[in-house]
Amino acid sequence: MENEVVAQISNKIKSVRKEKSLTLQDIADRAGVTKGLISQIENGRTIPSLLVLIEIIQALEVDFDSFFTELSKFSSGTKVFVQRKNEYQKFEKEDALGFDYSRIFTRKMPSSTIDIVLLEIQPGAKRNFVTTEAFEYKYIISGSVKYIFKDQSVFLNEGDSMLFDGRLTHNPVNEGKVPVKMLVVYFFEQKR
Repeated sequence: MENEVVAQISNKIKSVRKEKSLTLQDIADRAGVTKGLISQIENGRTIPSLLVLIEIIQALEVDFDSFFTELSKFSSGTKVFVQRKNEYQKFEKEDALGFDYSRIFTRKMPSSTIDIVLLEIQPGAKRNFVTTEAFEYKYIISGSVKYIFKDQSVFLNEGDSMLFDGRLTHNPVNEGKVPVKMLVVYFFEQKR
């Protein structure tokens, strides 16, 4: 449940901030924290303390009740979950240019949390190497991409897929002339 709630809080902070046309720095200044911390919270890389979360919600000028209203939307006992394309939430995962992420679905499972994302990488897009605390499954919908790992590179074309431990340092590179579109599924293991 923790990863699901963190993802929902992260998404909510980012969507309200963008809705109000506020920058990361605006929220950081108002909440008395660093811009980097706000970025990490929005990207689900860190969990804010309760006091910091309260400061952020106040900085967003949102009522506490309305902020938390939608957080339990996916926690009901229902077994079928539908997420319409227009409900996908755009987000930035790291400081990168030309990487367009859309969160499709996040759900806590008995032994892990699954986060399903559409990623589009523009030709010539650049970012630093990253790691993720999850296993990552990639399915190439269109285009081709080169995944660079420390000791190998893997080329994937439309229809190819790959599963790897996201704790391996990696970086996808689009060397082509058209965007690469891929379905990404993150499997976050439940900590015992």
